[in-house]
Amino acid sequence: GSLVAAVLAHSGRLDKEHLGARVGRLSRRGEVCTMINKKYSEFLPSMQSAEDLVAQVEGLSNNIDLLKAGIENEVQQDLNVAVAEFTELKQQLERDTLVLSVLKKLQEFDTTIKECNSALLEQQYVTAAQQLEKARSSLRSLESRRGFELKILKALGTELTVQTQNMIYHLGEEWQKLIVWKLPPSKGSSSLEAVVLSELHLHTVPPQDEDTAVPPVAAVLQALAVLGELRSKLRDFGQLLLQYILKPLISHPSLEPVPEEQPDVFILRFRSQELALDEASPMEVFDKIKLVFEVLHKYLLNVPLEQPGEGREEGRVTLAELLGELIWEELSDCLIHNCLVNSIPTNSSKLEQYKEVIESTEEFEKALKKMQFLKEDTTALLKYACNVDSHFANKKCQDVIMAARNLMTSEIHNTVKITPDSSIALPELPDPGSGDHLKMHRPSNLLHNGTVNLGSESRLSPFTLCLPSCCISCSVQQLLELAYHTLLEATASTDLCCVQLFDCVRNIFQLFYEVVPTYHRENLQKLPQLAAIHHNNCMYIAHHLLTLGHQFRYRSTSVLSNGAATFVDLVPGFRRLGMECFLAQMRVQKGEILERLSSARNFSNMDDEENYCAANKAIKQVLHQLRRLGMVWQDVLPVNVYCKAMGALLNTALAEIVTRIAALEDISAEDADRLYSLCRIMVEEGPQVFTPLLEEDKNKKYQEEVPVYVQKWMTFKELMIILQANLQEIVDQWADGKGPLAEEFSAAEVKSLIRALFQNTERRAAALAKIK
Repeated sequence: GSLVAAVLAHSGRLDKEHLGARVGRLSRRGEVCTMINKKYSEFLPSMQSAEDLVAQVEGLSNNIDLLKAGIENEVQQDLNVAVAEFTELKQQLERDTLVLSVLKKLQEFDTTIKECNSALLEQQYVTAAQQLEKARSSLRSLESRRGFELKILKALGTELTVQTQNMIYHLGEEWQKLIVWKLPPSKGSSSLEAVVLSELHLHTVPPQDEDTAVPPVAAVLQALAVLGELRSKLRDFGQLLLQYILKPLISHPSLEPVPEEQPDVFILRFRSQELALDEASPMEVFDKIKLVFEVLHKYLLNVPLEQPGEGREEGRVTLAELLGELIWEELSDCLIHNCLVNSIPTNSSKLEQYKEVIESTEEFEKALKKMQFLKEDTTALLKYACNVDSHFANKKCQDVIMAARNLMTSEIHNTVKITPDSSIALPELPDPGSGDHLKMHRPSNLLHNGTVNLGSESRLSPFTLCLPSCCISCSVQQLLELAYHTLLEATASTDLCCVQLFDCVRNIFQLFYEVVPTYHRENLQKLPQLAAIHHNNCMYIAHHLLTLGHQFRYRSTSVLSNGAATFVDLVPGFRRLGMECFLAQMRVQKGEILERLSSARNFSNMDDEENYCAANKAIKQVLHQLRRLGMVWQDVLPVNVYCKAMGALLNTALAEIVTRIAALEDISAEDADRLYSLCRIMVEEGPQVFTPLLEEDKNKKYQEEVPVYVQKWMTFKELMIILQANLQEIVDQWADGKGPLAEEFSAAEVKSLIRALFQNTERRAAALAKIK
């Protein structure tokens, strides 16, 4: 019952709510309708006004269409006609304007030509030249018009060219009246005789004996400048000035200018002094050149010219400045190479005296600048003169290199004997220990007798590390003296000069390394004596290069004292150069020895008289060759080198003889006797080729020491013993491989000799069995 009651109550609430909602919606709909009616009543007038406006716009659009149709049909046609007429009138105006301008230019051209002719007749050259340039400008303007070409322009151009050449001709005539050169017949010559006959005449005022007045210098020069011909005239004048006045004054010290002034002309002549130095000092040359320019400046060059096209200040320039631009470079080069170069001192002690040259050069440049011949920033001469240290070093190096090259290309065979106590002729160098800054480098003290104290009782000989006695070329000794003196001068020079001179000395030796083997190649290959001398030369240079830099290290505080000034790196190259040349000569001599022994018919069949004579002749030829070499190398090579060389050559001969005899398969008793006699010739006469010294009694020592220098000497003597020994003696010499024979020959060689010398018997077999 309670549930039913609850459901009824709930359904009653729902009905009430639904009814309320419907009432609310109906009320809102009424409000909306009221609002719509209000808006509609307001919209109707607006809509009506809009419709009226649309009607007006449509009417206006119709009027516009009617107006547009009228314009297109009536106005546009009239407008096109007007535009065409305007364009035609404009083109006609342009043509008329162009014709008028051309006629004006033609009138200007005609007027300027007439005025030019009038001015030229009155000798008003500047005015005439200016009018001519105006005519040229007018013609240039006419020619620049494209599409408007006249046949008359070609005639006008021809007329302008004729007038210009006429003007230039008249100006040239006046120029020749102003400046007159009287030159010798041979104009191409600038010798002293030709220059003495040369004269320069400057007509600064009109000559009194002529009716036609010469125009002023300025008028002629200005007219030439306007026409653009002045530079050409000045160039020709400058070249004559250089050839016949300026350069001869520099090259010929005896020549001096003689100015002469007359009422209507100035004359510049020359005369030659009989007593004159071979080279003039720069001060004298500068004075002569300055005198010439002062004369030219006074009578010719001091003329201001209008040069608007040059971009110069106020458009004015003097003739002196123009001439200076044309000839100064060539003149300054001539002054440097023919005057200042010769004044560069060749000795550093004379550098102080060169200050006078620097001052004179500075004054010379100032004088030329004052005359406006030079610009203010031109200092070529002064820069060269002030850089004297570099020029001194360059000149010194050139002189040194030239002197060195002359020595290298001189004859090698002019020799001088050097001994262990020989020394280069030099001013005495200071003690290496002198100077506080060098105390740490002080070497070992020398004792009074010249030996070195090694800190104990042992003492070295004063000739330790000295070069042995030998002959070297005089030129090489002079070359070393040149190097020493150059280094000595380097130590007294500035650092820059010092480095250049040091490099120059190194270049001397490098030049020797390249020049001498090439220049003397043929003689070094053909002549054994020259090969030996060249070997000594190279060893002599290498010997001095070891200490050359160190001797000057303590000379001063210059760059040489830092230890970098050394020549030690050149030593191996010079030693190799000397050895290669001498070894090449040794190979040639060995080849000749072997070639002579090849004619001995292998020393076989000596019982044949013809074979024996051939072998004997070959032996004699070899000994003769060795004796000849011994005489050629005598007192030239150092004794030890001499003995080694002769020993090697004699050893070549003995080794070849031993090899050929040991290779024989059959040696009869007579053959053995004759082979022994041939070998005895070599043993008796071979040592006699060892004559290293001129004194005969002193050579015996080296002849007795032949086994020391000839490796195969004992082998050769053992071979001689075998040739004369019996089987038992040979076995005794072998002594079971411990005897002297075993030291020189192998068992196989001894067996081969036994088989060749002895017949096949039991005794020979027994002897062969013992050789093992």
